[in-house]
Amino acid sequence: MELCSVLRQYHYVQAETDDRVLVARARGGDRDAFAELYERHHGAIFRFALHMLGAPASAEDVVQEVFVAFMHALGRFEGDRSLRAYLFGIARHMAGRRLRRERLWVSFDANAHDAITASPSAVDDLQRREDLLQLRQALLALPRKHREVIVLCDVEQVSYEDAAASIGCAVGTIRSRLHRARATLARLLQRTDLGDARFSRRDAGWVL
Repeated sequence: MELCSVLRQYHYVQAETDDRVLVARARGGDRDAFAELYERHHGAIFRFALHMLGAPASAEDVVQEVFVAFMHALGRFEGDRSLRAYLFGIARHMAGRRLRRERLWVSFDANAHDAITASPSAVDDLQRREDLLQLRQALLALPRKHREVIVLCDVEQVSYEDAAASIGCAVGTIRSRLHRARATLARLLQRTDLGDARFSRRDAGWVL
């Protein structure tokens, strides 16, 4: 399995409309505008949380928490910022809080595969289920700081600048983490056979 080709299949291309207009309308009390923002971004937030936590139910909870937090922060949101990066930043915080609070041993929920592939925002042309299952399990075995940059930059195709804004670090840090994350992910995939794709944190040198 070629790593880059599999990661590209996760790429979700969103409609190029101006979120700033919808944010301004939502700030003025337009519920339809907020609903449109939710429809536009909740799929990416769900996938990010699912890759970070490994369970659809937890990912759904994070999505709800993210948009409740965003609703309360509408008046403080700076319109010149990337909304997508802002929402990923909240999702990262919410997912991290769950990991720290519950001390989760992140394992792949069998229902997570169907939750991703059945999503209306998922790409149509996916590789075989076995390859994707292997990749998702490998992602969950990565250290959190490496997993999030892979999901943001390679899965969701977020720019380095927006990824840095979401995480709260320099662009150079994103580049170096991504380099190490890709190398670790490739190593995990090479050492695991299809049909027995199970990983542990120790495989990736886990540090929460």
